[in-house]
Amino acid sequence: MRELIFLTIANHLPRLKVSDRIRYKILSWAGLKISGQCTIWGPVTIRPIGGASNIFIGKGVFINTDVRFAAPVDSIIIGKNVAIGPRVSFETVNHSLNYVGGVGRSTFTCPIIVEDEAWIGAGSIVTQGVTIGKGSVVAAGSVVTKNIPPYCVFGGVPAELIKIISDQSSITPSKSHD
Repeated sequence: MRELIFLTIANHLPRLKVSDRIRYKILSWAGLKISGQCTIWGPVTIRPIGGASNIFIGKGVFINTDVRFAAPVDSIIIGKNVAIGPRVSFETVNHSLNYVGGVGRSTFTCPIIVEDEAWIGAGSIVTQGVTIGKGSVVAAGSVVTKNIPPYCVFGGVPAELIKIISDQSSITPSKSHD
């Protein structure tokens, strides 16, 4: 019940700079494990209710609007200084391709890890069992189905290597999200 109440409050704060800067605190009261100040524009969706305790967010993270976290069993771990674009989905659950008559398809879950200083573009989907390496970039609209090494740009459906980032200082997302 506590998760539902504080998630609702956080998601209904007015779109003001002060709200964007305190929303993370209210979400921590909802059960998300947030290790320091971050900016969350919200609203965020957490599925199922009760999954908030499986979400870990590092200090300095920026989360844009309409981000979805599906974490009923396994964790979603977001490192420090990660930038997450609007409408990104983190999905720790998938259905098996094996069909059992009268039962349907079973589900399986695996955690998702986003390492420090990564940047995930708008509308991307990150599927179960994926690790996105430190400083990597996921292009907007990508579907990430396998691990991404550090300091790489991946994009597409499914996401594939676009380039290796040789100048690692060039990937740090701007802190000014105004």
